[in-house]
Amino acid sequence: MKLATLRDGTRDGRLAVVSRDLAAAAWADGIAKTLQQALDDWSSTAPRLAGLAAALDDGSAQGVFAFDPKAALAPLPRGHHWVDGSAYVNHVELVRKARGAEMPESFWTDPLVYQGGSDDFLGPAQDAPFASEDWGIDLEAEVAVVTDDVPMSTDALAARQHIRLVMLVNDWSLRNLIPGELAKGFGFYQSKPATAFSPVAVTPDELGEAWDGAKLHLPIIVHLNDRLLGRPNAGVDMTFDFGQLIAHATKTRRLGAGAIVGSGTISNCDRSLGSCCLAELRMLETLARGTPATPFMKFGDRVRIEMLDPAGRSIFGAIDQRVVRSG
Repeated sequence: MKLATLRDGTRDGRLAVVSRDLAAAAWADGIAKTLQQALDDWSSTAPRLAGLAAALDDGSAQGVFAFDPKAALAPLPRGHHWVDGSAYVNHVELVRKARGAEMPESFWTDPLVYQGGSDDFLGPAQDAPFASEDWGIDLEAEVAVVTDDVPMSTDALAARQHIRLVMLVNDWSLRNLIPGELAKGFGFYQSKPATAFSPVAVTPDELGEAWDGAKLHLPIIVHLNDRLLGRPNAGVDMTFDFGQLIAHATKTRRLGAGAIVGSGTISNCDRSLGSCCLAELRMLETLARGTPATPFMKFGDRVRIEMLDPAGRSIFGAIDQRVVRSG
């Protein structure tokens, strides 16, 4: 099934079930008011939501209305926990080179994660506001999963059973703020503004054979100002799968229902497939020519992130955002 949160004037929005073709929706009011409420009691709500999804797809649902992705908030407009990984280590190596930082060998065996702000996510069609272009505005196209309650010290194989939903991410980064911030030794904060998510979150069964339980084996398609930036496969060159990322996150703590775990920027070693962020592209340009040719994003620039099934149909809907001046 596919789930969306639509604007209703409240912070957490109103939960709707969306048809497989993303054309229609129905309110889930009788089951759960919000997605977080549904996740809090997933064993009870999931079968009922699935029943509504089936009725929506076979035309028997009541109160059906046209689904408008522009009316969607992030599936979880605010969450209890947002942890983003760096599962594509070849990407990590490149962006660290870009800022003159060596990559320790342990990065190939021990996942790297950061905990991001989860109190104010952006919707898929919401403008991304920034005060200055000098900050080095960059997109990052990723996949994320949403978990139920995950016990502390869950191993990677068991962690797979706690994945309830999958969605796309634009994890905005401010590249020119990162070096100084990390040099202080306390991690990302100002350099990681509000993250955006796809119009719908989907249950893994919607992904068919593309989902192997811990990786999503489909290309993520990124356009910048209507030009293709990249289409790497999310299941290729993923050093750490979602089970391993969740296991890493729960080594010393539990994760509560509704925790979001991101993959980090998707990146393939096959450079012909392009990039999912500008920092990686700029590093490749530097390695090839001695200097980057591609600028970071400017006010008015537009990014579109989407994933299609083998038949060419959009799975999650598109993240489609413009960069705007804040204030």
